[in-house]
Amino acid sequence: MTSTTATPQISVKAIIFKLPLLFIPISIAGHFLHWSPLTIFLTSALAILPLARLMSTATEEIALVAGPTIGGLLNATFGNATELIIALTALNAGLIAVVKASLTGTIISNLLLVMGLSAFLGGLRYKEQEFQPTVARVNASTMNLAVIALLLPAAVVSTTTGIEEEPIRNLSIAVAVVLILVYGLSLLFSIKTHSYLYDVSAVEHEEDAAAKEKVNLPLWIGVLFGVTLLVAVESELLVGGLEEATKQLGLSTLFTGVVLLPLVGSAAEYITAVTVAMKNKMDLAVSVAVGSSLQISLFVAPVLVLTGWVIGQPMDLNFNPFELVGVTVAVLITNSISSDGRSNWLEGALLLAAYAILGLAFYFHPVIPGM
Repeated sequence: MTSTTATPQISVKAIIFKLPLLFIPISIAGHFLHWSPLTIFLTSALAILPLARLMSTATEEIALVAGPTIGGLLNATFGNATELIIALTALNAGLIAVVKASLTGTIISNLLLVMGLSAFLGGLRYKEQEFQPTVARVNASTMNLAVIALLLPAAVVSTTTGIEEEPIRNLSIAVAVVLILVYGLSLLFSIKTHSYLYDVSAVEHEEDAAAKEKVNLPLWIGVLFGVTLLVAVESELLVGGLEEATKQLGLSTLFTGVVLLPLVGSAAEYITAVTVAMKNKMDLAVSVAVGSSLQISLFVAPVLVLTGWVIGQPMDLNFNPFELVGVTVAVLITNSISSDGRSNWLEGALLLAAYAILGLAFYFHPVIPGM
């Protein structure tokens, strides 16, 4: 009796997660059949959602076999691969404002939406959840540095009359190099010298050892490369219809970049963080949410600056001041809530409320030329 009831549940769950894969051929067909930009934008966005989840799963499976050091580097490299691919595609298309907005939006959504959902839903099931306070303090200090790095170019522009673009671009390149070095040091800290702070429980180690034997490594490597290629194709379609689609939807470029694109690119991370939080593994949820924000600010943003310099697109770290306000607010409230290494449902609700307020502010923000 038990087996007959379990099978339909598993199949329904599999269908729910695999059904959006149908949007891959639909979006590609729409491109060749010259469907409206809005239709292509929506179908490609829906196609990216399951691909991001598949990429995350493939990375985890390969990391299981590769061991903690290589696995950590792999997760660090592919953790935000979807967001990076979308941003690179938009950068190549010259949509600099969209790229900048998507970077700040991803940081804000990870710190407020993902952390908020994790703490809220986990807190409804468990009265209070704990995570490593030392890691929280290290993450807070690193995020403070990232905020300073993002604020300084805008501060230079606002305090200097008639400044040209080249000095700001040169400053951004120099800061990008420093941030990448800091990112390397943070990897050394978390993977090598202080890996015990980020370690999982012994029970999970035993589970990983058992699961390791079942991993089909060649299959998952193939899946990872195949999915990466498909994400690149879908990102091209997404960005191609972005400007026209946002006009038809009545949305500003700022709101699209800060709110919509992060929801598309980071969907897999949201699901992962909330799932582990509801299993009382808040350490992992915090690692996913805050770690992703750190990767965006210390690695993805600098890489985009350097890439823009190489391909001739004027990408710099001079962000819209209102975006910087949003990032600063997100970092401040997240640091204040996570500093004690404990969370509950009310703290999660506060983070979600902050995200809702910022989202409304970006939605009603007046449309300014070039934004």
